[in-house]
Amino acid sequence: MAAAAPLSVSAAARTVAASPAPRGRRPGRAAPVADAGVGMDLGMDVDIWTPRDGRPDRTSKPLRDKLDAVIGPGQCPIGHSWCAPRRRSADRGPLRRPLDGRRAARKTHHMMNSRPRAVPAIRAAGLSVVRGGRTVLHDLDLEVPPGSITGLLGPSGCGKTTLLRSVVGVQRTAAGRVEVLGLPAGSAALRSKVGYVTQAPSVYSDLSVAENLRYFAAVLGVPARDAARVVAQVGLTGREHDLVARLSGGQRARVSLAAALLGHPELLILDEPTVGLDPVLRQELWQLFRRLADDGATLLVSSHVMDEAVRCDRLLLMREGRLLADGSPQDLLDRTGTADIDAAFLALVATTQPEVTA
Repeated sequence: MAAAAPLSVSAAARTVAASPAPRGRRPGRAAPVADAGVGMDLGMDVDIWTPRDGRPDRTSKPLRDKLDAVIGPGQCPIGHSWCAPRRRSADRGPLRRPLDGRRAARKTHHMMNSRPRAVPAIRAAGLSVVRGGRTVLHDLDLEVPPGSITGLLGPSGCGKTTLLRSVVGVQRTAAGRVEVLGLPAGSAALRSKVGYVTQAPSVYSDLSVAENLRYFAAVLGVPARDAARVVAQVGLTGREHDLVARLSGGQRARVSLAAALLGHPELLILDEPTVGLDPVLRQELWQLFRRLADDGATLLVSSHVMDEAVRCDRLLLMREGRLLADGSPQDLLDRTGTADIDAAFLALVATTQPEVTA
């Protein structure tokens, strides 16, 4: 696939700002960017901003002038907390005087004791969906913490898939808002950061496993070699050249999951990914989900199998388009005084009577 057109500095900044620094890149070192607006390729890695540890700025003067013209004097477009402005322009006044001992101590104390609250990976407020004249989701409010596995559990037809579609941004909503990784659901900037696995496998049956993955890798702009990694992750090694049409239903579901894993997405939306799989493979996939969460990814996994709840860090229990409960598995057991999630769900149903809508 042909290389993508070079981004402007501001576009590259917006892309990098929401992503963690690549492994092996020390803080204060900028990623390669290019300015398509002026036609100058910035090319190699260079130290553009002076890190707070006092290491020198090795950027050439022509490049500094170029960056100043595009992004403004002394500004770090990526917004790294470890980057300090290199200098101030004349209209912004002189640099601040150095901190004396007491002011430095107060500033250090403030920096150590003011930790911003982590932005939820998913936030929904007042979310309502109407389909065919019937309200499917009723004024839902929820948050999904980052770096966790959240289980979306409930009987078939309770609105789980509609909620997941709303999070991905492919569902028309009647009211409320949904934010994903700090952006409105469905934003173009989220396409490479969110992996979505539907109930029905979303792959091409007339292509082989490897051909499907190479195609989706090209669409996402990730290296084709990433296909080998995800094939191994979902347990399809040795089946890369098999046509998808000749695979079993469970194997097709794994190809769809492999496509969603391409490019290391920050958020995975999985709609009943273990349905139809044997117990051994289900266990292997849940072990994979745990490793992904431990590495920092966020997973929202729907299921109507209550025994999978114990594998989740947090649970959202749904019934008839409403949330019955939101908490950890142990919190729900303590709240209902029951011994398992099945009993807890039934206890919540007995004590929570949803309103009947016309």
